[in-house]
Amino acid sequence: MKQLRIGVLVGLFAVAGVVSWAGARLWDTFGSLPSVPVAAPIVLALIAVVLAATALSLRSRLRAQRERQPDAKGVDPMVAARAVVFGQASALVAALVAGMYGGVGVFLAMEQLDVPARRDQALYAGGSVLAGAGVVAAAFFLERVLKLPRTTTTTATARARRPAPEARRRPRPRSARS
Repeated sequence: MKQLRIGVLVGLFAVAGVVSWAGARLWDTFGSLPSVPVAAPIVLALIAVVLAATALSLRSRLRAQRERQPDAKGVDPMVAARAVVFGQASALVAALVAGMYGGVGVFLAMEQLDVPARRDQALYAGGSVLAGAGVVAAAFFLERVLKLPRTTTTTATARARRPAPEARRRPRPRSARS
């Protein structure tokens, strides 16, 4: 599984923001722009809290296991893999959604900040961008907690991987070749 890259998330955020800004501008010329929901930053913040709580829980369990505490609960590898996938998917979706609300927020801030309802929607959009950044940060933290340590192959490990001298292929005697 590949690690998250900040460049991919920033690129996704930027593309979604530009497309959303252009879409909001176009939509506003045809009529009324749909409102930014109040629940958008709340849902993103809840996802960030769940990711951070998962990371903290797994970090404490891994630390207890590493310190060989007698009552330590281990971490199932499938649980760890699912948590990483959840974090990566959440970060990608949060970057997309934050870019979308960021584009709408920029449009509202540039064009219609004098209308009180639009000002509130611009604040909700800004809150969504901040909450989306929180999701991305929590996903990176979760991924860092569950990252396996790098192993170095030593000469003993390399020797153990080589076949034994008697197992190596030996040439056949000349009498058996015909």
